[in-house]
Amino acid sequence: MTPGFTVIRDTTPAAAIPTGTVVAMGNFDGVHLGHRAVIAAALQMGRAHGKPALAVTFEPHPRSYFSPNTPQFRLTDEAGKLRLLAGTGLAGAVVMTFDKARAGTTAQDFIHHDLIERLGVSGIAVGYDFHFGKGRVGSPSLLVSEAPRLGIEVDVQPHVDIAERPVSSSTIRMALAEGQIEEATAMLGGPWFVAGLVIHGEKRGRDLGYPTANIRLDKNCGLKHGIYAVRVGRGAERFDGVASFGRRPTFDNGAPLLEVFLFDFNGDLYGEALDVAFIAFIRDELKFDGVAALVRQMDDDSARARAALAAAPEAFPQLGMIGPPPTA
Repeated sequence: MTPGFTVIRDTTPAAAIPTGTVVAMGNFDGVHLGHRAVIAAALQMGRAHGKPALAVTFEPHPRSYFSPNTPQFRLTDEAGKLRLLAGTGLAGAVVMTFDKARAGTTAQDFIHHDLIERLGVSGIAVGYDFHFGKGRVGSPSLLVSEAPRLGIEVDVQPHVDIAERPVSSSTIRMALAEGQIEEATAMLGGPWFVAGLVIHGEKRGRDLGYPTANIRLDKNCGLKHGIYAVRVGRGAERFDGVASFGRRPTFDNGAPLLEVFLFDFNGDLYGEALDVAFIAFIRDELKFDGVAALVRQMDDDSARARAALAAAPEAFPQLGMIGPPPTA
């Protein structure tokens, strides 16, 4: 983890922004292996320059700005993305607000005003497909062509393939939508995770011998409904468990809810923040004829989840600590 990881925003005073930094630029949704290649290039460049390396990213995701009425399944919300970035060894992140003004900024103005004048970058690492500026005119080739005149170094990373498939956030979303957890994990470089507060539910699990910690996920979460082997983080603590994500067709067929049963745990988790990492897909969500059949299936689900978790003893995302914002 990176205790000194700090977040720089549009409102951060110029005097509090370090100069000469190297930046890794991207949207970084999921911080997958392709993103990590860009980050590794920035870290290496930073060491060569004797300067810290930062991520430059955008919030909200540009897709949300350009298509506000289209549901967007994000692999990581802003907080999750920053925690993953903080676990990579970067010194911090520059979070640029993506709004009308940002969308209308030309690529040249973005380079000169945001990167050179405000951040004073000495180097930039990007992926081969990263575009920026009004009309997405900005490209890696533009940065490379401008680099000598600006006196900066530019590193463009090629695509990363796994099993002859390019790693991308969209491919990972499709894998999660199909319950292909191992495929998503391979492309992410670690388990996909969600974070949220434990809320009160109907407490049916308690009556069934499976009390659950219930977490409401983003309404646009595209994870396949079903049963999963999970590993749960509460601060520095780790617990194995089994989780259901879906509409509970045996009971109410209500709004999607994540219900997590922690193995070998006794305690009250209401109101606590949990990280839930998805390790393996167990089965599809099913409707049962009665409670007895459901409990028998839950017993089997738990046994299968324990076996999957035993095969992945160290599986948990590398999450860093976010430090206080810089001040002048």
